[in-house]
Amino acid sequence: MDQIKKEDIKQEVFDLYDDYAHSRMDRLAFVKKLSLYAVGGLTVPALMSFLMPDYQGNTQIKADDPRLKSEYITYPSPNGGGPIKALLSKPVGAKKKLGGIIVVHENRGLNPYIEDVARRAALAGFVTLAPDGLTPLGGYPGNDDEGRTMQAKRDKAELEQNFIDAFTYLKGHKDCNGKVGVVGFCFGGGISNMMAVRLPELAAAVPYYGGQPALEDVPKIKAPLMLHYASLDTRITAGWPAYEAALKANGKKYQGFVYEGVNHGFHNDTTPRYDKAAAELSWKRTIDFFNETLK
Repeated sequence: MDQIKKEDIKQEVFDLYDDYAHSRMDRLAFVKKLSLYAVGGLTVPALMSFLMPDYQGNTQIKADDPRLKSEYITYPSPNGGGPIKALLSKPVGAKKKLGGIIVVHENRGLNPYIEDVARRAALAGFVTLAPDGLTPLGGYPGNDDEGRTMQAKRDKAELEQNFIDAFTYLKGHKDCNGKVGVVGFCFGGGISNMMAVRLPELAAAVPYYGGQPALEDVPKIKAPLMLHYASLDTRITAGWPAYEAALKANGKKYQGFVYEGVNHGFHNDTTPRYDKAAAELSWKRTIDFFNETLK
């Protein structure tokens, strides 16, 4: 990665990766199209290595951070193929019950990035639950390519139920004050919107570059929303104006932000789509929002 600079990579390469990462293109087609950009000393393997996530060197909060108690638990999800494995994290020494946050992964299971995000949220003063939607298939397999293939095999309704049941579990947890919000990324952003529609008791929802719900479902939303989008993520962000209009028309409480010049996945600090300024600003806004809604 040191030999390739982000600014030297054409936007079309990031768009190709986005198609590949969202299963709109198989690996063979991705490599073939990527070869068109392997010029001037850049090789396809070097480009592939540059684009893929680096989980070894980009962990902000270690799994054994002494400030946290983090452990894997399982919670019931009888209509979702459960029980479901999840990472439960909370700050050590909390003197009172805490607001709860469900952290929803991308379209590849509970990978190290999402576990890291769950620990970051816990360190900010919350009890967090990060479910692994791949549990019924054996769990996150250790690499995103295989995880993405596995997640595509999950039944959509059962997978959604896993996160509905995560809300129920965390809301009733002994360390939770009963106020539960959700933050999700990519697929998880769509799940966050879904939960806002289906759970009138949800206290807050923060979808990051997530697919919008059906506009006719917007009246069902009770939770305040904070929505983060990327200007270069034309596929997802194209749905934001209509969604915002529906939220306004129905008098919903929301904040929406479109971060200029950044790609889908800008919060994920394990890939070159990461944008430090947008990631840090959006995360500060997210934690401030949860402090307002969950405490």
